[in-house]
Amino acid sequence: MHMRVQDVMATDVASVRADTPFRDIAEVLIARAVSAVPVVDGDGRVLGVVSEADLLRKEEFREQYYREGYRPPFRAWLRDRLGQESGARAKATGETAAELMTSPAVTVTAGTTTVAAARLMDEHGVKRLPVVDAEGRLRGVVSCHDLLKTFVRADGEIEREVRVEILGRSLWVDTSRAGVHVHQGVVTLTGRVDRHSDARIAVQMTRRVSGVVDVVDHLEWEEDDSPAGKLP
Repeated sequence: MHMRVQDVMATDVASVRADTPFRDIAEVLIARAVSAVPVVDGDGRVLGVVSEADLLRKEEFREQYYREGYRPPFRAWLRDRLGQESGARAKATGETAAELMTSPAVTVTAGTTTVAAARLMDEHGVKRLPVVDAEGRLRGVVSCHDLLKTFVRADGEIEREVRVEILGRSLWVDTSRAGVHVHQGVVTLTGRVDRHSDARIAVQMTRRVSGVVDVVDHLEWEEDDSPAGKLP
């Protein structure tokens, strides 16, 4: 029921080679209005990702490398205190994508769910993920903006999925007794089902449908088969 990365990803994406110069990388980022770009080898396999932040290391360490009296910002000082400045210094002197990129890249496949992709972005603090095939070759890019598409599905489309896929096929519920109403992504379930457990499962599965913002449960049931309902 979850949407997949292939449903929302961009396939017309820019990439650079390991030997692409600093200036050319910056021009690609500006021309494409993106914050990062994959670095690929001659076979299109993703080697890493170079971002705006990687390019801006030079600015942070301008004092050390250009002697202009520039004072590094607090984040640079903090990295130094945490013992991470050596990596940042290396990127500050980088001239090519291979020297500037973050590697290995965090990637997903086209079949990855949008939920899993969103979790990866959150875990790694990135806004874009290269999409690769089984051989690691670049097939597209999925961004935070792309993932927002899962929440703008038409209400009618969501309603059909809940009614047909969940109530009709997964639970084998008589849909004539159960009602589904969707407004701006909020699903309201009404009517009656055979068992209390059916109602609980219907609500849980509906919450997992792509585009569902919330579920309002007004379902009733004929038989209370819950542990509490079976107590004397």
